[in-house]
This record gives sequence, C-alpha cells and structure tokens, in this order.
Amino acid sequence: MSPSLVLLALLAARTWPDATDPTQAANPPARPSWEWRLASPERQGMKPGALEAAWSALKERRTTALLVIRRDRIVFERYADGYSRTKPHYTASMAKALVGGLALMVAMDDGRIRPDDPAWRFVPQWRDDPKRRAIAVRHLATHTSGIEDAESDRLPHARLTGWKGDFWKRLPPPDDAFTIARDRAPVLDPPGTRERYSNPGMAMLGYCLAASLRGTDDPDLRSLLAHRVMRNLGAPDGQWSTGYGGITVVDGLPLVATWGGGAYSPDAVARVGRLLLHHGTWEGRELIDPAVVAEALRPSGLPGHSGLGWWVNRGNDGSRLWRSAPEDAFGGAGAGHQMLLVVPSLDLIVVRNGDSLDPALPFDEALDRHLVAPVLRAIQSTIRKPPYPPSSTIRETRWAPAESIVRKARGSDTWPLTWGDDDALYTAFGDGRGFEPFVPGKLSLGFARVVGSPRDFAGFNIRSPSGERTGDGPSGEKASGLLMVDGVLYLWARNAGNSRLAVSSDHAQTWSWCDWRFTTSFGCPTFLNFGRNYAGARDEFVYIVSPDGVSAYRPADRMVLARVPKTRIADRAAYEFFAGRDDRGGPLWTRDITARRGVFEYPGGCYRSTISYDAGLRRYLWCQTLPGGDARFRGGFAIYDAPEPWGPWTTVFFTDDWDVAPGETCSLPTKWMSPDGRTVHLVFSGEDSFSVRMGELIVGELRSGMNEGH
Repeated sequence: MSPSLVLLALLAARTWPDATDPTQAANPPARPSWEWRLASPERQGMKPGALEAAWSALKERRTTALLVIRRDRIVFERYADGYSRTKPHYTASMAKALVGGLALMVAMDDGRIRPDDPAWRFVPQWRDDPKRRAIAVRHLATHTSGIEDAESDRLPHARLTGWKGDFWKRLPPPDDAFTIARDRAPVLDPPGTRERYSNPGMAMLGYCLAASLRGTDDPDLRSLLAHRVMRNLGAPDGQWSTGYGGITVVDGLPLVATWGGGAYSPDAVARVGRLLLHHGTWEGRELIDPAVVAEALRPSGLPGHSGLGWWVNRGNDGSRLWRSAPEDAFGGAGAGHQMLLVVPSLDLIVVRNGDSLDPALPFDEALDRHLVAPVLRAIQSTIRKPPYPPSSTIRETRWAPAESIVRKARGSDTWPLTWGDDDALYTAFGDGRGFEPFVPGKLSLGFARVVGSPRDFAGFNIRSPSGERTGDGPSGEKASGLLMVDGVLYLWARNAGNSRLAVSSDHAQTWSWCDWRFTTSFGCPTFLNFGRNYAGARDEFVYIVSPDGVSAYRPADRMVLARVPKTRIADRAAYEFFAGRDDRGGPLWTRDITARRGVFEYPGGCYRSTISYDAGLRRYLWCQTLPGGDARFRGGFAIYDAPEPWGPWTTVFFTDDWDVAPGETCSLPTKWMSPDGRTVHLVFSGEDSFSVRMGELIVGELRSGMNEGH
C-alpha cells in the first residue's frame, strides 16, 4: 500500500479528541461580551412562591439545575450541590437540537443544504438504494425517515446486541455509528409517512451536514458552531462540548455526533434559546437568517411534533406535545429529562438538568406534568378584558368555596350534557375511562348517564360499540355537544374533519352516524340546551354554536350560529346559518354556509363552549373557555348572557385565572338550575374530572370588579 493510502486509512479510522482538533486550536475562545441581568420574579410577571414550589418538587425528582429567564432577565435559578449555571451537564438527546438542529440552520442560511434536498446528494451510497433514495434531509431532521432506532425494549445500551449495540460503543470505522446508520440500520417505513424516533436517522443528518461543509473553513459541526454561533453568544469553549468529545472520520468527512454526546452548561443552553427567541439575532447582529429560524421552528407538515431538529409544541394535526404550554413553544430534550424550553409568546426560557423526572410516565407527559406545568403556573396571567360590557340583568356571580367542589370520574374530560326525557343527564367523556367502575380501556368518546342532585349524584357508564371511539387528543373523535329532543339523542363529534352528527334512539346504547360532515367552519359545535327533553324551547328550531374554525384546538376570532328544524336535525339540507341582523335587530338566515356571519366577536378568544337557557331569568347563558395554557390545571373562562341566541351579548363573569382549574370545557346544565334561575351549578373538566361547583347569580346593584374575577 502506498504511503498516501496508509495515511488516508489511518485518518478514516481515527477519532480526534477536542484537545487535538485542529479546527479548534486555531481559534482561541472569545471573551464574553454580553451577560444576563437579574430581576425579581415579580418584576417580570412571575410568582416567586410558585417558582419555589416548583423547585422544591423538582428537587425531590433528582433535578440538579433549574434556570428560568423571562423578558431577558434571570428571574429564578437553583442548583444542587456541585452544580452551577456555568458547569457543563450531559445533554443526551438535547444534542439533536443544540448540535444537529442548530448546525442545520447555519448550513441552510449559507445555502449549502435545503430541507427538501434528497439525502443521496450527500450520501452517494444511497443514490441507487430503493428504500433510502427517497429519504430527504427533512425526513432525517424530523424522525420521519423510516430508519429503525438503535434502541430496543428500553434496554440499557450496554445490553444491546448486534448493530444496535455497536451503534453506542463508539467503535472505529467501519463499525462506527455513522457507517452503521448509513449501511446497516434498516428502513422500516416509507419516508414521511410515520414519526419513528431514530438516533441513526439523526446521525445521518450529521453526515449530510458534514458533506455539505466539505471544502469550507469549518468542515465539521463543532467548529461551525464555535465560530458561527457559540462564541458570538459569549459562551466560553469550556462550557460546551459536542460529539462525546471526539470526531470520527468516514469517507474523508470529519463527523460529529448529532444524536447525543454533548455537554453544555445551563448558561450555554439558555444562550442558544435566547438566540432563537430573538429570531437568530444577537445584540443587533444577525447570526442566522430569521426566515431560516422560522422555517426550522414551525411544524414540519409531517407526522409528529418536530420542526427541523427541534421539537415544536403544535403538531401538524393541531395537538400539543406539552399540553400545559402555548402552541408556539419549542425546545430540545434528552434522556434524564434534560430540557431547553422556549415560549416566544411568554418571552420565557427554561433550562432543566438532572435525572429522570418520572419513569412511570411517557417521556413528554413527565416533562409536562413535573416541569412545564409547574413553571408556567408561576406566570401571572395577562389580564384580558371582556369583549362585551357587564350584564344589566346578572350583576354578580358568587361561587361556592373551592373545597365544596364535587369531583368524580377522574381521568376523563369534555362532559357535554343534556337533560333527558327520563330526568337523567346524559353526557359524554373523552380521553379517559368514565365513571367508576371504569371501562376497561381508555376512550376518546364514551357515554354516561348521571342521576341525582348536584351534591349527591352518581354516574353510570353506557357501553356503545357503535358510538365509542379511541385515539388520544385530536387523533380521536370526541363529543362537543349533546341534545335530547323528543326522546332522541343527538351528538356532535369534533376531530372528525371538521365535525359530524350521530343519532341515538335508545338512550346512547346504539348510534347511527350521518353520512355528511361540516367541512367549512363548525370545528367544535355544540347545541343550545333548554329544559327536560327540550321542553321550554323558544321555537321549533334547534340551535348550534361553534368557534368559526376547522379545529377544536385553535382559537377563533368569532363564534357562528346555525339552526335547523327540530324534526330535521339529521338533514344537512335543512340547516340555516346566521347572516347578521336586520334593521330591527332580528336575525337574518341563509342556507349558504359561506355567507355566515359572526354572532359573537372576540379576536383570538373564541374557543370551546356550551350554551344553556336559564328559564328563571329568561337569559341565554354562554360558557366559554378562554384559550391559553392548559386549562386542566390552570386557566380562565367566561359566562355571557343575552335575551336571544343571537344576542346582544353582555358579560356575566370573566376571569383569566380562576381560583381552581376550569378545564377545557364547562357548562351550566338546565336540570341543575333553581326555578328562579339564580342558583346554578357549573360542570367543568378541571383536573380531568367531572367537577361540579355551585354558583349564585345575583340580580341587583353592580359591585365593582365582581364580574371579572372570583
């Protein structure tokens, strides 16, 4: 073998540690030019007691670092003994974002790679492979490449065998992780069809990135990030490292692990979060094109909750990865529940290091329950103003003490209600197993019958193979409205593209589904409920309201109204839609759904709702959940009233932050209203339960502030 070939072979098999990496040695660390400022939580709209409570609980769950930054100020930081803001901590898979995702942004900004480039452009071995040639860079960055993961049955890496075991051993080529990912890890799904978490897929993203950098001043990802990002952020070299401290050379490419192997201080992680929060700009200097940052941090349009190397809270189907966080949240996370969370709408950055928070829970559910929700509970609610003036009829709402709330059917939510002909309340539950004794399996749509008084009631599950549905979040059909008319139950199901109607003539035991759907608007419709079996209705019509949108998971700017003769509810051709008011304030109706008009206006504030007629007060009461955060654990809602279903609307009660969690839906069942209409009972899904709380509607002189709080 010639000397040159011997040298190439040695280079191909070598792993360079940081200390001898020539791309690092030529560039001494830059002195930090910017530092965080400190502020009290109160000054930045956060509750210090809630942050202390969050830390106390996190400490019990093996947390070693918690750093909370709001509005560019450190408002809270706590560290276990031996840890600090500047001490590096292993990243685990958070490196997928900090290394792979961030390097991808830089390479995209330079025009060296595009998300829709075929991967074989950078991996010539894949050009003629029938399964791998269809993989694009976007698939590798979003866990949708179809490449099998190098994990198995939650076994420790040391106990894995075959190519999966070799992937984690950091062996020299050709048994290194990159060559294994390229040549040995099988492709199980057509690219782009399924989210399949894949460490080898992320390794191949690193491979493609290194190939795109061939011939540049920064041929490996470590030097690229050092020169283009980290030193510009003022992050000292000693506070961050990548790739298990080494570089692997394959095919002449200096490859850095993008699936794990990083060690970053909380400070260095937070600086990356701040860069992206500011759209790629650092102290007036654009480090990454804001358009590139936006593309990387938006839902990819593929299955799952991934941007490009980063997790994004809103999935392509509208669901949230971390239910307690706003939809615009994004971040990186790794084993042991290392996390960087960024919430642009709240100007918030959170960094957490430690050990696993809760091995009994799914990974992201544990993050949400033990980290995201407690920290977000510390944020003082932004005070929103009601969209309509105070009611002149109902001057005040007084709620019974929180300790008087009755909760049953824990673990289930939704709970639309209607008063049946047999004097029972009929309801539907979602994402749970109903009332005790629970049904055997979790349902997205199940049914129940509730009998008794609001203080002493019992719920009984109704099994219905023709009506029940399964699927978590938006992937499962759920009830948004129920109504009984002349002994027949009608149900609106959301998450059904957009919504559809079901009918039961035997008290929810069997259901027939209409062969039509609302495909324009009416993404979360509900019925206007009157008395028992629809007694006391204003006329011969049934009324339906909904946010004016296609999804139950996105707030709308207005509510819309439809009506249909009560004898033709299942007939789509019989529906009319509110089209505004005439000169005398009366309603105008149209059969053209595209000519619909809003019956209630609140930009960005129209979400899930229920509406009931209070016969004693002769007022329509519209309960509306306010969007934002996770109302299962904290949030607000409002009650509006009007003399007619089309208004004019006024505000009975409005709070951004009720004293207990209002849940994602709430209602005032007419069965549990007093004859004079002044005592009502709110049924709400707070804490994922069938929760009941008494309220008193006061008719009299208005007392300042009583309609806007608790």
